[in-house]
Amino acid sequence: MTDTSSDKGLPTIHVAAAIIAHEGRILACQRGSGSMKDGWEFPGGKVEAGETAVEACRREISEELGCELGFCWLFDTVEYDYPDFHLSMDCFVCPLAEGSQPHMLEHEDMRWLTQPELPDMEWLPADTELVRQLGVAWDQLFSDMHL
Repeated sequence: MTDTSSDKGLPTIHVAAAIIAHEGRILACQRGSGSMKDGWEFPGGKVEAGETAVEACRREISEELGCELGFCWLFDTVEYDYPDFHLSMDCFVCPLAEGSQPHMLEHEDMRWLTQPELPDMEWLPADTELVRQLGVAWDQLFSDMHL
């Protein structure tokens, strides 16, 4: 979904991203194409007209990784200005559905990361602050109580 509600007049792209948690790690994916090729991100994609952000997150993960998610809860909404557009990214913490495993269908690479490995990746600019927040709140976010 695109609109022009950015303070700087940039077109806004609304996306949903999944912070997929599994066995004490989270999934990072490396973009395989486009202007941000090779950058690391949390998988997801554009929210389509008539779709909620959670529905978009589930659809995109199914399309990009061929797997299903368990419950999803909103962790944060990232607002970031790239040179050509404003990104509004709803970020959901999600475990995998029982028996589901991700597969690389669109990405160049994917890695399961522990907390100390988060800073080692070349994250896309919009993901950088999100990664910092995840690192700080890791124990609270990924405890058995939440997942």
